[in-house]
Amino acid sequence: MKCVIIDDEPLAVELLEDFVGKVDSLELISTFNNAIDAVSFINQNNVDLIFLDIQMPHFSGIDFLNTIEKKPLVIFTTAYSDYAVEGFNLGAVDYLVKPIPFHRFLKSVVRAQQVLNPAANVQAISENTTVPELEQDFMFVRAEYENVKMNFADILFIEGLKDYVKIYTTDNKFTLTLISLIKLENLLSSKGFSRIHRSYIINIKHVKSIQKNKVLISDKRIPISESYKNSFFERINL
Repeated sequence: MKCVIIDDEPLAVELLEDFVGKVDSLELISTFNNAIDAVSFINQNNVDLIFLDIQMPHFSGIDFLNTIEKKPLVIFTTAYSDYAVEGFNLGAVDYLVKPIPFHRFLKSVVRAQQVLNPAANVQAISENTTVPELEQDFMFVRAEYENVKMNFADILFIEGLKDYVKIYTTDNKFTLTLISLIKLENLLSSKGFSRIHRSYIINIKHVKSIQKNKVLISDKRIPISESYKNSFFERINL
């Protein structure tokens, strides 16, 4: 499938380029950092699939899709899940929420291949992937008007604040982002993080000491609640 990437974030484009390069059935023919520049290219070239960001300045992915004459298959990529219903109503093949893991990307590609050629044996897409899936060691979070890349190793702990969370990092700063603590718990539990309180997720590698019902990370003493105590202690073999 001939594909195009449209995203205003260079890191997001770089990640998708890397993913596309791992899949033999995909051929990347162009990338764009804004949707306006992509309109004429899509209308004048044969494109099978677009990886399309939704939130872009001046001209959104949805505006773009409503403008182009030729309608390739579309996989939306975005930091927000709010547009999922609208995306599927516009006929999108799939909807990927950043940070995008490779296995989820591959699943979308398989789905696109099935739509493009229902008779094809799309199982071969994954079997012919010559580069193994890499363990992703970072995520993107939305902070103000940009998506910020955060390396898991740099995160000390995460504090929940109703609808927002504060992500504290080793540079003595924090990032405030709109995301649920449960979603982060599901994402990070296999990355060396542990939920120890209804309001806290910690990076176990940065724990300096444990004193009764608290852990010390950097200069912050973080409470361990009774509901999470047993599972946390079992995990660190205490």
